[in-house]
Amino acid sequence: MTTTTAFPTTLLHAAFPASSARSHPLRAIALVVLGSLALAVSAKVQFPFGPVPFTMQTYVVLVLGALLGKRLAVASVMLYLAEGLAGLPVFAAGGGLAYLASPTFGYLVGFLPAAMLVGHFTERGFGRTLGSCLLLMAVAHAVLFVFGLMWLVPVIGFEKAYWVGLHPFWVMSIVKTVLAALSVAWAWKVLTPSDRRA
Repeated sequence: MTTTTAFPTTLLHAAFPASSARSHPLRAIALVVLGSLALAVSAKVQFPFGPVPFTMQTYVVLVLGALLGKRLAVASVMLYLAEGLAGLPVFAAGGGLAYLASPTFGYLVGFLPAAMLVGHFTERGFGRTLGSCLLLMAVAHAVLFVFGLMWLVPVIGFEKAYWVGLHPFWVMSIVKTVLAALSVAWAWKVLTPSDRRA
């Protein structure tokens, strides 16, 4: 007989309460690979503008945190970064070690704390309602941009980094943050209609 916890910690757990990726290593590996593939696909959904293109990657990063939780979401991002640095064309403009010198790499590194933040608070019951989810996604997206700017500032200075690495993207960032919050909050409402949500 299988027992389940009354409190789902992630969207995946809410959808499949009897399953546990932690107790099934192969399932966990499959989920991490699928997460990295989702990031690779989202990198190709892009609207080039300046040195850092618009992509759907940040949306996927935020949703992965809520879907998989901290451990598996971070592992997905780490696998994705490893694939790209190994030369697989999974980044927005390809792949390879040359990406370490790219103005976009700081944003890619920022995927890690963003996924970790969303996963961490999701596992603790935060971000189930639209308001709290919007707050969580906005903070995670801001953290991601901080890492991106930290990568650019030493190279081109703060003012130019702001104008080329943040200013052109704030509208799309708001759109993707709202879209992620709507997606996740809706999924929680569907999967846990009678749960208490924070």
